[in-house]
Parts: sequence; C-alpha cells; structure tokens
Amino acid sequence: MIERNILSQKIKEFQIKEFIAAEFAKTGYSRTKIQRTPLGDKVTIYTSRPGLVVGRKGQNIKRLTIVLKNRFKMENPQIEIGEIENPFFDAQSISEKIAYTLEKFGSKRFKSIGYKVLQSIIDAGALGAEIVISGKIPSARARRWRFSDGYLKKSGHKELYIIEGRSTATLKSGIIGISVTIMPPGVMLPDKINFIEQSPKLVEEKIQEEVKEEKKEKKEKKEVKVEVKEEKKEQIKEKKTRVKKNETKRIKTA
Repeated sequence: MIERNILSQKIKEFQIKEFIAAEFAKTGYSRTKIQRTPLGDKVTIYTSRPGLVVGRKGQNIKRLTIVLKNRFKMENPQIEIGEIENPFFDAQSISEKIAYTLEKFGSKRFKSIGYKVLQSIIDAGALGAEIVISGKIPSARARRWRFSDGYLKKSGHKELYIIEGRSTATLKSGIIGISVTIMPPGVMLPDKINFIEQSPKLVEEKIQEEVKEEKKEKKEKKEVKVEVKEEKKEQIKEKKTRVKKNETKRIKTA
C-alpha cells in the first residue's frame, strides 16, 4: 500500500510538471518544484520572464490554482514564481526558447538560430556549450546538427559540472528534438592547474638561494673526499708499520 501511494504521488507530480511546462512553454519556462508543507502543496515555477507567467493582475496564477484544485486534486496549492538569475546558463529555458523559435519561424533558419544562441551563451561567460538539433531539417530525412564551442566535459561524473536541458518542437515535417548542454563559469575541474605569477625580484632571490645551496653541497662533498683520503693514508701507514714490525720479529727469531 505504501509503495502504491508513493508511486501514484510521483505520477501525479510528473503530470503536474508536464502540464505546467506545456502551459508556460513560451514564457522562458525552466522547471517546476513541488513541496509538501503543513499548510498545503507549494508549487514553485522557475522562469526567466516572471511577468508573463503571472499575467495581468495575476490571472494566470488564479487560473492555474483552480486547475490544480479541480483537475489534480491538490489541497490548498500555493504557487510561487522563482526568477532565474542568469537565463543564459539555464539549459532547459534555452532549449524551450529554441523550440518556440523553430515553431514560429520554421526550420529554414535553424542554423542561424543555433549559432546565435550558442554565441550568446559563450558571451555570457560560459566555459563551453553544445546545442544539438535532430529531426527532419532541412531535408525529408532525419539528420543531426551539432553546434558547439569552448570546453565541455563529456565523461566521468559530468552531471556535477554541466547543465542539461531537452525539449521538442512540433513542425509540419515532424517532431524536432533540441538538446542543450552548458558548462557554467566557476566550475573547478579536477585536472585544472593554476599558475601563480611571481615578481622578478623573488625569482632572482630564489635563484641565488639555489646557487648558494649548490655551492654548499659541493663544499661538503669536497670535505668528505678529503677526509676519506686522509683516512686511507692513515690506514696505509698503519699497514706499513705492521709489516715492518713483523719482519723485525722474524729476523730476531731467525
């Protein structure tokens, strides 16, 4: 029973998100967040154009509240609007924008749309971006067009470093898929190396210190060599004295 309730709740949330996405697809829609609170269900809609979502005198919010109560049986839904700080780094809203533009102007201008959006993302400061448009454009056969620039991580734990968004555009030729991937600025990659620039004075001082250390090491090596030579000389002298003593003893005994 608990599993069924959880499953039905998740299906309901998915249907609500799909409905809101279709309702506000042309208003820079990004995503929907649903939270359960003691006062009721809190629905937060993130968009780059909050004025269009709210509508004149809050008409869109009132209408959406009624739909959520009657159609989806939500208890006391509280709708909030979350504004996206930088819309150029929100992959979902960008993919929705491309889909709306293709539906409005057709597929003939898809190349100019792709390059224009890509350049705006890079100009905003993104480290890298990729836009993939797939479908029957411009020919009768399905093709895949890729627009990319900058550095983009595609292996490993890439979900930690990139933002992905997907949407579809319905045209006369068929359904067009749009995929947008962005690597925002400020991402710290594990293979990144930072070089620290130093003043020429500090560099000279370090070089002089290294030269002094090398001279000290050479001196110490020389001293060690001299000590070893002296020890060898002493050992040779001791051997000679021993040999002489032995010879004198042998002569006396003879």
